[in-house]
Amino acid sequence: MKNNFIVVFLILLFLNSCVGTGSKGVFGTGVSIALDPRSLGTQIDDSIMQKNLGARLLLLDNKYILSVKTKVLDGRIFLTGKVDNPEEKLKITKIAWETEGVRSVRNDIKVKEEFNFKQSAKDLLITSQLRTAMILNKNIKATNYNIDTYKKKIFIYGIALTEEERKEVIDEAKGILDVKKVIASISLVKDLRIQKD
Repeated sequence: MKNNFIVVFLILLFLNSCVGTGSKGVFGTGVSIALDPRSLGTQIDDSIMQKNLGARLLLLDNKYILSVKTKVLDGRIFLTGKVDNPEEKLKITKIAWETEGVRSVRNDIKVKEEFNFKQSAKDLLITSQLRTAMILNKNIKATNYNIDTYKKKIFIYGIALTEEERKEVIDEAKGILDVKKVIASISLVKDLRIQKD
């Protein structure tokens, strides 16, 4: 009887180890690695990108180990957490965009500092004006860009199809009223390691 119990236990243990292990997804749901739609090569690339980004954030400031979470899926980077000020959020976004092979960055990092309604409203207006100008410009694929404005400084991150498109995006930003500075981190599609088929 004891031997039968041990055999059944070992069989169950073996069968259980054949099933893909679960991991916590970007939105907190369980995801089975065995059912991951990404190819093994893409999973490895994403893992390398995530470790690279984590190491660069650690070099920037070791407090980001606890305060900022990163996830890479098919070359797309997702950022969550809390930072002390908008400059930190923008620096982290810039580092994410500069990661080799990045296709997009979703930055949901929250800022802890006190809210200034007047400044925030002006920055939101500048961002909205630039977003509208980019949508209306037929030479720009507006969905390929993230725009952040802080204290009248525009930060643009994204992927341009051509050098001409990159130049047009920067020119549109410089044409917005009251803008103090434009900081662009725009990669060209031809320079990306991972490209859409």
